Amino acid sequence: MASQDSVEKLERLADFLKADPENPALLADCAQAALEADQPADATAFFKRLEAIEPLAGGDANAAGIAAMRSGDQQAAQLWFAKALDDNLGDPGLRFNIAWSKALAKDFEGAAEMLEADVVEALPQAAMLDLQIEHELGHFDEAAGKMHAYLEKFPDYGPLQAAASVLAMDVDDPDLARAAAEKGGDHPDALTTLATLDLGDRKLDDARGQYEKALATRPFNPRAEIGLGLVDLAEGNAQNAATRLDKGAEQFVDHLGTWIAAGWAHFIGGDLDAARDRFETALKHDDTFGEAHGSLAVIELLQGDTESAERRIEVAKRLDREAFSTALAAMLWEQSQGNQEKAEQIFRIASQQPIMPNGSTLMDELIKALGNS
Repeated sequence: MASQDSVEKLERLADFLKADPENPALLADCAQAALEADQPADATAFFKRLEAIEPLAGGDANAAGIAAMRSGDQQAAQLWFAKALDDNLGDPGLRFNIAWSKALAKDFEGAAEMLEADVVEALPQAAMLDLQIEHELGHFDEAAGKMHAYLEKFPDYGPLQAAASVLAMDVDDPDLARAAAEKGGDHPDALTTLATLDLGDRKLDDARGQYEKALATRPFNPRAEIGLGLVDLAEGNAQNAATRLDKGAEQFVDHLGTWIAAGWAHFIGGDLDAARDRFETALKHDDTFGEAHGSLAVIELLQGDTESAERRIEVAKRLDREAFSTALAAMLWEQSQGNQEKAEQIFRIASQQPIMPNGSTLMDELIKALGNS
């Protein structure tokens, strides 16, 4: 958030500009002041006026690129950064800016090409972005291979630690995830990682507080939305859970586990049609996802469509025999022998009574499965 001083500085310079509207030095100062005041659209307008008087180069071209990037015009941003790079070949900061803009435009392959070894060696933010891009592209082995070296080189850069904590969770290294998140300070990714670890330990109040803090810092945060949904689910508030998980699923768009989680929240809340819709959405994104077939089999069993459920269970077993929903569907099928009323009774009892050696209920195991989605 811009400080009041930066806003007042911009207003003061803009008043001076009214008296001398084609003063290039004053236009450049106004553009920089607009950036400091977090008004990128105004900065872009000042830079366009300056460009009409004299070509932008070097620092002004880079600043114009930053203004365009913050305004969401990544094509213009990359053109400005490239122009600045022409005047300062080899500058790692400019190459990072191009990579950052490409990543914002979802051109992850193009961004990765800009993050050559010397850029990553020079800038901790470049190391962070490289890790995030590898993660985004699903290159988990490559990302994990780089992670330790980056953390060793830049141990005090909080955003890198936060990015590493997210990756560590996805490669099933909770100890590293916690250690990195604790070094990540109040970065929303670090807070979300700590919250997810607390959720796994059933520290629900701690988890909720961390997730809410992460969302306050970064409102568009699907991991935090999903986490709060799981906290609600663990506390027995299926309606709130479904709302949160739907929002997280929509923000992630094609994250299969999130659609499954949203479906189970609706399922537990008693809305089987909404649950089916979410499970079918996951299946539309990937028809080889065993968890979706297993989840739909449970719905069909409880709705009395035993023939279709039996087929889905066989498909789910071939795709992922260890999936939670596959095991649940198979259990319901075996014990109910196609009897819808008996299947519903089994689920109600199993969802509340301890059924695991550690004393956890089926609902506990469901939340654990969703938390790992």
